[in-house]
Parts: sequence; C-alpha cells; structure tokens
Amino acid sequence: MTLVREAMLTDPKALPATASAQVAGELLTRPEVRAVLVVDGERLVGVVTCEGLVERIVAAGRDPRTTTVGDVAEPVTVTALPDMRVEDAYRLMETEDVERLPVTEEGRLVGVLSRSALTRRLAEDEPPQEPEPAT
Repeated sequence: MTLVREAMLTDPKALPATASAQVAGELLTRPEVRAVLVVDGERLVGVVTCEGLVERIVAAGRDPRTTTVGDVAEPVTVTALPDMRVEDAYRLMETEDVERLPVTEEGRLVGVLSRSALTRRLAEDEPPQEPEPAT
C-alpha cells in the first residue's frame, strides 16, 4: 500500500500571503501552472487561479500590484493527509474534480499531489492483466 507521503511533491511552490496578485498573475501565465497555493508561514490559507484573479482583481477594479494574494485567495476546500492511501486521495481528486491536491498536516502545507502523476503511479502498481484465452 502506497501512502500519499510517498507520492507527493514535498516542495510545493507556494506564495506567501503578502505577495502581490501581480506576482501570482505572472506565475499563472506559465502553461504548467494552473493554480498558486498561498501560505501564511507554513499554514495553507488558500489558492489563486486565473479565474479568481480576473474576478477578484480585474473585474473588481483592484490594483494587482498592491493587492495581496492573501486578500484574494479562495479557501482550499479539500486536502489530503500524508498517511492517506494514494488510491483514496486519487478518488478524492476525481470526486472533487481537482488536478492538484494540497497535502496538509495540522494545517501546514507539506506537499502536493498531481492527478496525472498519481494516474501514472497507480497504473505502474497494477499487476499485469492475464491474456484472455483464445476461443
């Protein structure tokens, strides 16, 4: 049985809550970045997405250079625990329709899981299928 702590990225990219929304926007222009985790110290406080920046900064007429990500971050509604089984975390990701799942321990951000990485890992862990007998 593989645990989340064995499959998670242990150095997740996160911005401090005091960082500007401009910095988050710059990160979100990268094709591999779909969301930016926001922390206050080590404590996970939220997540910022492109859609969230448009809604909470652009549409609201706020200045992205002076607005902090802590002010506009959406609360994280689902997290994994390090001692969860990866199969359970994967099901949670599918149920909640998230590509990346923060891993927290007592509120501290300790890692992140990627659905695509978990899909590959779970496929590798499955035993090979026996061929069907020819009829």
